[in-house]
Amino acid sequence: MTPEGTLRGDAVHVGGDARQRFHDSRGYGRPVEGNEIALTRIEAAHLLFRGDLSAVVVDGDALEFEAFFVRAAAASTRFTVRFLVYSDLRDRGFYLSPAREGWPGGRHAAADAVDFVVYERGSDPEDGAVAHHVRVVGERETIAAADVAGQTLAVVDEESDLTYFGATTPELDGATPYQPPAGLAGVLLADRVVVWDAPPDLYQHGFYGQPLSGRDSDLGGALQLSLLEAAALADAGALALTETVDAAAATVDDDAETPASDATDDYAAIVARGRAVEGERFDRRLRTYEDLRGRDLVPKTGFKFGADFRTYRDVETVEDLPHSEHLVRVVQADHTFEPRELSLDVRLAGGVRKRMLFALVEGDGNGVRGGDGAADEIEYVEIGRLTP
Repeated sequence: MTPEGTLRGDAVHVGGDARQRFHDSRGYGRPVEGNEIALTRIEAAHLLFRGDLSAVVVDGDALEFEAFFVRAAAASTRFTVRFLVYSDLRDRGFYLSPAREGWPGGRHAAADAVDFVVYERGSDPEDGAVAHHVRVVGERETIAAADVAGQTLAVVDEESDLTYFGATTPELDGATPYQPPAGLAGVLLADRVVVWDAPPDLYQHGFYGQPLSGRDSDLGGALQLSLLEAAALADAGALALTETVDAAAATVDDDAETPASDATDDYAAIVARGRAVEGERFDRRLRTYEDLRGRDLVPKTGFKFGADFRTYRDVETVEDLPHSEHLVRVVQADHTFEPRELSLDVRLAGGVRKRMLFALVEGDGNGVRGGDGAADEIEYVEIGRLTP
């Protein structure tokens, strides 16, 4: 005989042999008294959908799946998307528990935003071997970037299709411990710096800049540096400016706040130029660039991929350049993702055989250099497509 449940408060209670039938054998609900168990509305709806419950009694009415589903969806705007994810993971062979106090999943929830705790195949809620902390997200919701590390995002689109993303804190250890030579001399132009007689190693082994000379040029050592590269080299004491083109030649953002700089400080002059041509984003990107270099990674522009940087772990020579591993987008620490934006970034990175990395920069952007204040903190989050 197929049992029925009764809604009491926010849980559906099922008696009889429910503990053995549903909890002990298949990981549904939580034990209450004797053989009785309590189910969340999601769990009860899934058992109704499968035909394992005959009905759920609500206010004296015995509701079958359709009526109970509509009633539950009316009580919670997120019921439908959560039910779709719960059912999909059950169909994939996982046991999972709601991440709420009093239920088995409540012991393992990584954050308040987590909806379900999913156990490794072959494990049940009693074993506690967790495979995923799942956060259910509708296509039109937003996701705080600072909250996602350690979570599996289950995005439900407008046609009820599911896409899973895994968010992790990566190990960023490079293998390019290049030390730039001292004594570099450059000219600050509108939005870049040219070093006329750069030593070959700066580009060939450090992968700084881009050669200016062509095949028929006599300027074999001329190297163009981005403002980020030039600022980092000046900060390290390796680069000095011999000439500065009037800042009026740069494209100035009138709305950007450009703090006054000491004209004798080459680093300050380059940073001021970066702020003038790029605005407040320059400081966050420079902080990230220097941090990645400090980890012995080589960041280069990610413009062709719609990102801030692409990174190389181990550069021995540009002639034998390895494949870049990450695309990096630099965002503020309080950035929120839209699922469509996130899907686009991750899909593009995967399409070019790279992993998508987000640098979350905490701070006001003025603490780039140690002497200018406390350095801004950076949290890295790597997000990729996932098949549970």
